[in-house]
Amino acid sequence: MSQMPQLSACPSCEEPLESGDRFCGACGYDLSAVPVRPQDNPTITMNGSVPAQGAPTGGYPEPPSVPPTGAPWPAPGPDGAGGSQAAHPPADLPGTDSGGSALPPDAPPPLAAPPAPAAGVRFDNPPQAEGHHPAPPGGHAPQPEEYPAPSETHQAQQPDEYLLQAPDPRVSADPAAQAAGAGGKVCVACRAGRVDDDGYCENCGHAQPRERDHMEQESGPVAAVSDRGLRHHRNEDAFAIGSTALPDGSPASVAIVCDGVSSATRPDDASMAASKAASETLLAALPRGTHPQQAMHDAIIAASRAVNSLAAEPATAREHAPHQNAPACTIVGAVVTSGLLIVGWVGDSRAYWVPVDRSAPPARLTEDDSWAAQMVAAGLMSEAEAYADERAHAITGWLGADAYELEPHTAAFKPDRPGVVVVCTDGLWNYAEAADEMARVVPLDAAAHPLHSARVLVGHALDGGGHDNVTVALVPFPAVSQGAGSA
Repeated sequence: MSQMPQLSACPSCEEPLESGDRFCGACGYDLSAVPVRPQDNPTITMNGSVPAQGAPTGGYPEPPSVPPTGAPWPAPGPDGAGGSQAAHPPADLPGTDSGGSALPPDAPPPLAAPPAPAAGVRFDNPPQAEGHHPAPPGGHAPQPEEYPAPSETHQAQQPDEYLLQAPDPRVSADPAAQAAGAGGKVCVACRAGRVDDDGYCENCGHAQPRERDHMEQESGPVAAVSDRGLRHHRNEDAFAIGSTALPDGSPASVAIVCDGVSSATRPDDASMAASKAASETLLAALPRGTHPQQAMHDAIIAASRAVNSLAAEPATAREHAPHQNAPACTIVGAVVTSGLLIVGWVGDSRAYWVPVDRSAPPARLTEDDSWAAQMVAAGLMSEAEAYADERAHAITGWLGADAYELEPHTAAFKPDRPGVVVVCTDGLWNYAEAADEMARVVPLDAAAHPLHSARVLVGHALDGGGHDNVTVALVPFPAVSQGAGSA
């Protein structure tokens, strides 16, 4: 039985002790918990020498050490340094064990690694040795009788924290696949739980992002991406894309982009209703043989009617917000055939032409319905001065029940070379306003990979600050048959 170390004062409260005391009379500190002074007799000291054989254990100071035979040390030079710059590897230095005996020449075999825990079980803290109980704060080590003996069913090591349950091999290892297979959405946070009808994860409770915060779509050769941006609390943009065939069988591509007016009520509903109505009108009229320019005009009229219908709110809603504007949005669209390019717009959303051959000049295909554009058209300000003004983005034309007068703008072009049409909201062109600036940020392979290129353009706006919602659709010219989209 080990002897309790004799102390002159309590390690906890410094109360003087008497010989034979097992507990402190002042604080009750268990003096048997004081560890025995370690036998500090290192095999190799800090200066590289080894202690003499049979050195007294714990003696201070240590007697001078003598270099062992068989390990020649470099002779000191004139300045006291060793004459050789080569260092001895650790295996060249003989040592002694704790009793002073010389170690065997061969290193002892490494200890066996502890067995790995079972798959699927993780210990948050390292397991304690069997029979060991941690001392509580204050230094009192509990006596063995304070703990019941372990039962036969709990003889294995127990961690301080609970064990994580191992996965059931009968269940699929991919919980996301289970949730998707059950017909529900998978949580974007834990990737394991199913999202309920209220938009919260049933597993971790995380609120899911709204569906319109980021949208991507690819339809044949046409692709579009929309993002909420970094400053807005919701995405008030919307788009609609599609492909169809003209009566002669030649392909036609359609892209519609709308930007909700934030100062109006329900701008997100307005942009969604307008984009859907315009796209459906175009995709229905083009196969019947309607001229693309006339079809674009009719599509903008249909979009306007769809937005106007949103103003028919209950009287109680108007009472709560009597000064709120009716739902409103801007619109821009493009129809691309094998030899014709049609654009139509109301507001300040834009369409750009970027040729595949970047040595050819790009062009902006639309003119804004905005205060800045009016100042430039009237010759009152230069374009740089007008768009630097704080009133630059005040629109003078929009879709909505309180619009002054609906004037759909349409234009037809016959490009003489391949290219891509960029249809976007001001959330993008604010960061690439001029046509040559837009051409520089459009990837060179945009006509072949429209979805990837649309993502790049949205990323360009977000990297620039993302102050507004960002939406862009890319339509290659000439139109290609459906199924020959991006590779």
